[in-house]
Amino acid sequence: MNLKSLLARPFANYIYNKTRKGMQTALEDQDTILKALLKTGKTTIFGKDHKLEGVNDHVSFTHAVPIRDYEQLKPYIDHIKEGRQNVLWKGQPIYFAKTSGTTSGVKYIPITKDSIPNHINTARNALLCYMAETGNSTFASGKMIFLSGSPELERIGNIPTGRLSGIVNHHVPSYLRSNQLPSYETNCIEDWETKLDKIVAETINKDMTLISGIPPWMQMYFDRLIEKSGKKVSELFPNFSLMVQGGVNFEPYKARLFESIGKKIDSIELFPASEGFFAFQDSQQAEGLLLNTNSGIYFEFIPAGEIFSENPTRLGLRDVKTGENYAMVINSNAGLWGYNLGDTVKFVSTDPYRIIVSGRIKHFISAFGEHVIGEEVEYALLKAADEERVKITEFTVAPMIQQGKGKSYHEWFIEFENAPADMQGLIGKIEGNLRHKNVYYDDLIAGNILQTLQIRKIRKNGFIDYMKSVGKLGGQNKVPRLSNDRGVAEGLEKFVG
Repeated sequence: MNLKSLLARPFANYIYNKTRKGMQTALEDQDTILKALLKTGKTTIFGKDHKLEGVNDHVSFTHAVPIRDYEQLKPYIDHIKEGRQNVLWKGQPIYFAKTSGTTSGVKYIPITKDSIPNHINTARNALLCYMAETGNSTFASGKMIFLSGSPELERIGNIPTGRLSGIVNHHVPSYLRSNQLPSYETNCIEDWETKLDKIVAETINKDMTLISGIPPWMQMYFDRLIEKSGKKVSELFPNFSLMVQGGVNFEPYKARLFESIGKKIDSIELFPASEGFFAFQDSQQAEGLLLNTNSGIYFEFIPAGEIFSENPTRLGLRDVKTGENYAMVINSNAGLWGYNLGDTVKFVSTDPYRIIVSGRIKHFISAFGEHVIGEEVEYALLKAADEERVKITEFTVAPMIQQGKGKSYHEWFIEFENAPADMQGLIGKIEGNLRHKNVYYDDLIAGNILQTLQIRKIRKNGFIDYMKSVGKLGGQNKVPRLSNDRGVAEGLEKFVG
């Protein structure tokens, strides 16, 4: 164990104990954050528009500030781009995090001097809590990689702008720089496949101890390593002991990733976004991710079924219940107010407050009133695949609407690592699992409104080729689990094997 690993341990214990204390004060911390946000917010253009001067608690806040998505916040962002001060938060943002939008194209999410510690410190705290709990600090002495976007920044309205992962790259502590791979030059390559080949060349002979990224892109990295060397990842990197991942549900990728590694290693799940770092896995033993209740973000939760209502119920942390699906809304010191993040979460514990990410509000199928969500299709497929001993590389689901009773169905596009011996048996199990999870879907099948789901086999690397064809290969881009239209489905048609 080298000096860096030894020095990390006392700090890890300090952060671990601080995190444990924070679990006990989560409600008080949320109240304190709301007051602090209002104190600054009332002096801004947004605060004056919404009369925050007269707001002093959550109830009055919900009357003053409506729920917004990016489209509704965009006029304020445009003011910031024009050079105006004190628009959503004091002064101007120190960065814009650039991310893909749905109807607006590119979104520009402000990051302020006050909010940047949330992004930097939360990732650090996740690693330190892991160190303190497990005693494993040796990874700190080896090489580490985060498969991320380019750190090169442009200027929008004179504000440095880039992908969040690229922005965070500029804040890696100096004592970790010598451990970080790939090189800055390689990280700046925009074309994902060219970049991946360079990353493989730079890392294949190094002592990699920590690898981090979005699961599908880590899998691509592992595949290239195996292809080039003929060895499992753990044979190439015998000291590789920790995988850090986030961005999508880990479960659909888990079995194949560990098979590529060749042994079971520890992993840490994170819940970051351009809008904030919301939760992290603080324990290898407990289920779920610890909500980040003392990091400049005041959380609200809306029952998922009410998110599109004119006046939805807005709950503070003290009123949430376990097992319920909530749309998560944030108010932050980045200047995001009543911001509908688009993610749904479930609490698996309220002492402490731990969540799982259950899906995306806009990623659902309800073409026939079934309102099937991501959590349900993932459960249905993974349970069936496990029973049939089938490994899934990637998948998505879309409605197929055809005229006439009993002619429409859900169409599943699946890329298999190993094809099922009995496709109809797999379909039957997926169907049964989904009917068990979703009573509305069950009624539609029982009533012959929908016919049994159908599977379209996507050829090997078909999803990768599809993402390439739409300019979304690599970085933080993800395949949506399900859609309420045929957009993704039609794009995948040419990759059916």
